[in-house]
Amino acid sequence: MDRAAQNRRGRAYVALAAAAWSTAGVLQRELSVDVAAQLGGRALFAAAGLFVYVVVTERRGVWRAFRAIGGGGLAIVALLAISSGAFLIALNYAPVANVLFMQALAPIIAAALGTMLGEPVSRRTWIAMGVAVAGVAIMVGGPGGAGPLGQVLSLLMSTSFAGIIVLTRHYRDVSMAPATCLSQALVFVLAAPFAGVADVGPLDVSLLVTLGICQIGLGFVFLTIGGRLIPAGEVALITLLEIVLGPLWVWLALSEQPGAATFLGGAVVLGAVLVQARRPAPEAVL
Repeated sequence: MDRAAQNRRGRAYVALAAAAWSTAGVLQRELSVDVAAQLGGRALFAAAGLFVYVVVTERRGVWRAFRAIGGGGLAIVALLAISSGAFLIALNYAPVANVLFMQALAPIIAAALGTMLGEPVSRRTWIAMGVAVAGVAIMVGGPGGAGPLGQVLSLLMSTSFAGIIVLTRHYRDVSMAPATCLSQALVFVLAAPFAGVADVGPLDVSLLVTLGICQIGLGFVFLTIGGRLIPAGEVALITLLEIVLGPLWVWLALSEQPGAATFLGGAVVLGAVLVQARRPAPEAVL
């Protein structure tokens, strides 16, 4: 595959990951269980779905695939568990607007980390990230209203997610699906003892299955494929499509029409992502 085709494929997979993650809001709005049950239930089905994916793709080499993740894979296990857990918990201690704004800082953090590891970010990408963050600020009104715990959780979410993006790129030769599976198993083990399951109904189970397999599991599968093919800063920038698409699904499914600021900010974010995505590959420039 030439560099231009590789870039297009990487961007497409990361965009699919953002689309999968963006369904979290509309699905979680319908849940009637406590936070620990949400976290543990989603993680349980995500781990199960990802394990099936590893079995299908690796066939007789399942155990070898889990052993092959190495130190980088173990780091991703921890960061994935922290990021996915901190996101859901932060929503209970901080306004959604604050969490989304902090999430939008992940591209900048990822770009900075990538630069430290020897993958410099172009000026064009820095500008696109700045414009995208400004668009998110227009959508949600910027940060504010969160207590210290909410702020810490939101920052922890963004920093750990940025680390995931950088490590996925840095360890591109290692399959990270097993690492993602282990991370969700870890979240389940930590959340399950605190989960109230007495009131879990059939609708809650179906929603948790969808959240685990499609929203988390499928999203991270797409990220691990696409994240190997394009720079970390660009991966993080494209994942901001999650913030744009989230209100769209709520509008379509629950008839909650977004305000004018949401449309304007979303257009700014989408424009920044599209401009960056149209950047030619280095070979094409030469």
